[in-house]
Amino acid sequence: MLRLFFCLWVALAAPWAAAKTVLVFGDSLSAAYGMKTEAGWVALLGQRLAPAHRVVNASVSGETSAGGLARLPATLARVKPDVLVLELGGNDGLRGLPPAELSRNLARMVELARARGTRVLLVGMALPPNYGPDYTARFRAVYDDLAKKARLAYVPVLVAGFETRMDWFQADGIHPTATAQPVMAATVEKALRPLLKP
Repeated sequence: MLRLFFCLWVALAAPWAAAKTVLVFGDSLSAAYGMKTEAGWVALLGQRLAPAHRVVNASVSGETSAGGLARLPATLARVKPDVLVLELGGNDGLRGLPPAELSRNLARMVELARARGTRVLLVGMALPPNYGPDYTARFRAVYDDLAKKARLAYVPVLVAGFETRMDWFQADGIHPTATAQPVMAATVEKALRPLLKP
């Protein structure tokens, strides 16, 4: 009888034990800039993962890696995520900040998350070509190098698949339209799914 009760308890508890909390920590690209929140890729990702998993969006438009680093500890303590989707750095690049500073800030955020037992998915950024080949190459290398050194799950470019489709971007040429959001959600989901396994 005791064994039967234990087996029944395990069977009922298993689905809940597998549930994960995903924290998306990014900038305007993840904050549904220029559209309703429910149309953004993070909300769409939450729909794709529900009800098995929960997605919390703590993205802030205009956020730099330094700003993200400053607020990450409190956010981790509040949300207690199983997985952190780290999408920051675009505003560093647009402001021409040193790639070395971006690298340090991202690496420190990865360390803070892992110290809590949180898995990390790094999402890379790409800059417009008018920033010059040297700076854009060093900027992109920050993400490639960190993903390799820290052995992170990695999405090299959030806008992969439609980078050259300007009709999928808003008038500023930086923020994707609502049409592009499902593609971004699918791109992140593909890299995220392995991190949700027990």
